[in-house]
Amino acid sequence: MDKNSVIGFILIAAIFIGFSVFQSRQMRKQAELQAQLDSVALAQSVESQLAEAERTASLPDSLQTLPGNIQAIYKDSLLEAASHAEAQIVALENEKIRVEFTTKGAQPYSALVKDYTNFDGSPLYLFRAGGSEYSFSVYTGEYIRTRDFNFELAERTDSTVVMRLGFAGGGYIEQKYTLHADSYQVDNLLSFVDMQDVIPRNVSALDMDFGLTVPRMEKGYKNESQYSKLDYYFEGDKKPVEIGRGRNASRRVDSKLSWFAFQQQFFSAIVRAPQQFASGELGVNFFPEDDADRNLMACSAQMRLDLPAGGNGSIPFEFYFGPNHFKTLKAIGHKFEKIIPLGGWLVGWFTRYAIIPMFDLFHRFISNFGLIILLMTLVIKLVVFPLTYKSFSSSAKMSALKPELDKINAKYPNADNQQEMMKKQQATMDLYKRAGVSPMGGCLPTLLTFPILWAMFRFFPASIELRQQPFLWCKDLSAYDSIIDFGTRVPIFGDHISLFALLMAVTMWLYSKMTMSNQTAANDPSASSMRFMSVWMMPIMMFFICNSLSAALSYYYLLSQLISIVQTWAIRKSINKDEILAKVRASEGKPLPKSKWQQRLEEAQKMQEQQMRQQQRRR
Repeated sequence: MDKNSVIGFILIAAIFIGFSVFQSRQMRKQAELQAQLDSVALAQSVESQLAEAERTASLPDSLQTLPGNIQAIYKDSLLEAASHAEAQIVALENEKIRVEFTTKGAQPYSALVKDYTNFDGSPLYLFRAGGSEYSFSVYTGEYIRTRDFNFELAERTDSTVVMRLGFAGGGYIEQKYTLHADSYQVDNLLSFVDMQDVIPRNVSALDMDFGLTVPRMEKGYKNESQYSKLDYYFEGDKKPVEIGRGRNASRRVDSKLSWFAFQQQFFSAIVRAPQQFASGELGVNFFPEDDADRNLMACSAQMRLDLPAGGNGSIPFEFYFGPNHFKTLKAIGHKFEKIIPLGGWLVGWFTRYAIIPMFDLFHRFISNFGLIILLMTLVIKLVVFPLTYKSFSSSAKMSALKPELDKINAKYPNADNQQEMMKKQQATMDLYKRAGVSPMGGCLPTLLTFPILWAMFRFFPASIELRQQPFLWCKDLSAYDSIIDFGTRVPIFGDHISLFALLMAVTMWLYSKMTMSNQTAANDPSASSMRFMSVWMMPIMMFFICNSLSAALSYYYLLSQLISIVQTWAIRKSINKDEILAKVRASEGKPLPKSKWQQRLEEAQKMQEQQMRQQQRRR
């Protein structure tokens, strides 16, 4: 055995001994910690048993020990029995929805929205079985929550379910649910009957807890979560307040509010209190994309309400479990349709009074939504064409001036010389004036079409009519169309490539190249930078933005760019380049007519120079 082997064995032995010592110390510390935890748990158990003994001592002898050695919790014998009773599931159903209720807490248990399915074809539940909580807390000599008790099923018809929770001291709490025919609405009436001897007179409020776990329903998590949020509305306001939009959020509200909505991209659960909520705290938390149960978000609302005076009276509520369809929500009233994101006042006005009516008009006669979007794009382009013609024409004239622009670039090649660059800019502007061209004319189409583009950006992803509607290779116009699925998430790209988004980016590149090719000077740094942004950066950015968004949106942008290319090409063909160049050359050496603004500016400059000369003479 050589020297190196001996040293190796010694090191291994040292490491083994050191690890053994360290491990024994760790085990000793864990044992001490476990002993402390056991002591704390024992103390808590003793305290719990003593408290339980005190509570059961105040109950009648017959209830101090229940069957199965169950220890009594509540002072009221009927409440104690109701806390251990077995729950039943009952359902109300019409042409549009099926809502199940559980007698445990007398609350909604699940909500199935008919005529719609999830992206994979499975039944669409706004919340699955057990995925909701609807409970009231009130003081009745002891603090109780209705979710802890099994209500008695008192009445059941095709449209109504009535459940009651009785008290040994007299009276009961009643929950009545009524499902309207051919509707997504459920009326709820919470009643306190003969409770004056149960609820103390100084109790004036009760608390409502409403929570839902909303499952995923759409193909793309990013798009679905981005358009999912929580809304709440103050009576008399123009629109609701929204929080969330794909991010965890909570909000404390210390004033009266009319309703709140847990809003998925295309479906919502809305709760309205006609007598208004006194205050509340609302929150939404989003599950990660890889959630095993495919849940989207958990929404909660803890609301304070005024209790009917004297422990007798009713509090009405209204539920909406259904689609975010603009006309359906608007027909209900109460500003429910405002939860649909249609943009600010200008964009929203354009969407409500132009885009939606045009969309509905075409849909009456055409069932193919791809064709409808094409017709809408053509109509919009034709309507704005008279306004944009001058700009397209100006762009075409600038294209004709390329030979003259090349001469100016050759005359002033030094981009680092500031004085030379100023002369170059002056010569270029002089050329534009002689040709009757406005260099800023190309900005006008963008300014005019920006509200329209933004309106479409808000309309298509929020339009439930496009949901699961196929077109060409796309199976769902409301989601992205993937031609390549990576199987794993790639930074920036996501896990797929959308063909409509890719085609849109390519046509944007072609259009930018067409419009910028003859407008910028090669040796002008600012112009080169603008060219790079327009031709390369904007198409790339738009591809990344639209790759995970609605295919209908990318398809609209694609059509819009193609039509703009055709319009630009047609106008350029109609422009006589020789006439423009002849006009420029004929005006060389002649003074250019000055506008009134230029004349006033020159007069002001002359007056300023005269005043400065006079001041210098006085000195």
